[in-house]
Amino acid sequence: MPDVLAADATIGNPAVNISIFGAFVLVTLAITFKASRNNKSAADYYAAGRTITGQQNGLAIAGDYLSAASFLGIAGAIAVYGYDGFLYSIGFLVAWLVALLLVAELMRNTARFTMADVLAFRMRQGPVRTAAAISTLAVSLFYLLAQMSGAGGLVALLLGVSGDLAEALVVALVGALMIFYVLVGGMRGTTWVQIIKASLLILGALVMTLWVLGEYGFNLSALLGGAVESAGNESVLNPGARYGVSDVSKLDFISLALALVLGTAGLPHVLMRFYTVPTAKDARRSVVWAIWLIGIFYLFSLVIGYGAGALVGAEDILAAPGGVNSAAPLLAFELGGTVLLGIIAGVAFATILAVVAGLTITASASFAHDVYASVIKKGDVPPNGEVKVARITAVVVGAISIGLGILALQAGLNIAFLVALAFAVAASANLPTILYTLFWKRFTTQGALWSIYGGLIVCIGLIIFSPVVSGAETAMFSGVDFAWFPLNNPGLVSIPASFLLGWLGTVMTKEKPNEAKWAELEVRAFTGIGAEKAVDH
Repeated sequence: MPDVLAADATIGNPAVNISIFGAFVLVTLAITFKASRNNKSAADYYAAGRTITGQQNGLAIAGDYLSAASFLGIAGAIAVYGYDGFLYSIGFLVAWLVALLLVAELMRNTARFTMADVLAFRMRQGPVRTAAAISTLAVSLFYLLAQMSGAGGLVALLLGVSGDLAEALVVALVGALMIFYVLVGGMRGTTWVQIIKASLLILGALVMTLWVLGEYGFNLSALLGGAVESAGNESVLNPGARYGVSDVSKLDFISLALALVLGTAGLPHVLMRFYTVPTAKDARRSVVWAIWLIGIFYLFSLVIGYGAGALVGAEDILAAPGGVNSAAPLLAFELGGTVLLGIIAGVAFATILAVVAGLTITASASFAHDVYASVIKKGDVPPNGEVKVARITAVVVGAISIGLGILALQAGLNIAFLVALAFAVAASANLPTILYTLFWKRFTTQGALWSIYGGLIVCIGLIIFSPVVSGAETAMFSGVDFAWFPLNNPGLVSIPASFLLGWLGTVMTKEKPNEAKWAELEVRAFTGIGAEKAVDH
């Protein structure tokens, strides 16, 4: 077996790694340029002209969803914490049942380009669209924070860069590439990058899974035994290594599970994918495809995580640049040396690029379509004016995410954990409002605003005063302590608070619900009648 951690904390051959990175970037840039030729309208830029099939969209959703958190963060969490690390993937997967049963088809039938199209359908347009845009930007920035941090850690590990400045430059490079993809390719280019990335990611995970199992005679029990032997105790196979240590950690797990299971159906960049397909049937089919692909991948991640724990060891993983997030690349190097490492690292890099591009186009579309076109200009937008504003917003969002990503990288936060915070914001600010809008006739504008803003303020407020930000060794600002909320994930408090505020805002207002609009929403959402005309014009 090759020596995993060299003296300079670099693994593999940086020249090979750079070459494979470069090949991925060149291929994806070529796809983006080709796709950009068809971006002639807002529908082309935001929704790929609604020409993506259900199967293609399922692959793209998997590409959007299987982020650096899934590939790097979860594998690392399993390698270090064992059973408790795998709980992340259970939450991520089960969440798709909520999306399939409650929102996918209904959102496709009702919306045009963004989540706010649904939320503002029977409410006052200006305030609701503004609130939805703010929530979308908050979720997107939390998610981008995780991806940029993962990219910096990965490339620092593979190219031998050391020091805060060098890692910051790596994050800036990833951000620049992301901005370029969005500016040029729009949703069509982003979709095809995600399809190719998902295919490569699942194939790469399959190769690693078979290789790891081959090391143990294709005997899963032998692999688990190897993980136990490497860890020196059986705790990696039992629950409680991370979330059973204390009563607070048990509550933290419940909070995390709530955020993961309910957050997916409120993620704006996932919801936006439903608008790229031509029919509601394709929206359902795309979710079914996504569930199968994501489920298979998470089974692979179980083997990869325990394989990293057994063959590399938790101590070496935690000592490497990127910490927990370096488990999968270190395992690839242990198994196949420089070439396999370069391929897996290239796939992980493509994973990050595809996801950040999807997040950025969602954030920029939300501001341009919901705030600029609908609120500021009140629909009086010149040709291509909306797309121009979306591109400017993409640059601004990219710049902010670069800055926050550098902070997260230098703090050494686990990216699966950071993504869980994005899920908490989505579950708190978005999902209650979506469900009330689709299923509660009495729901009003005040209820929507209280639910969105209330969920957002409670969630972000609790995160700011939690051990994530201060008061702990792994906190973003470890040198200070202003934390008073004990849980790392606020979902246990913020999600019920948002549901309560949505109900309270509705019952405390004298505003009467628009019954005609409710009837139209109900018919369109559940039957699709009238939806095609609405989305195309």
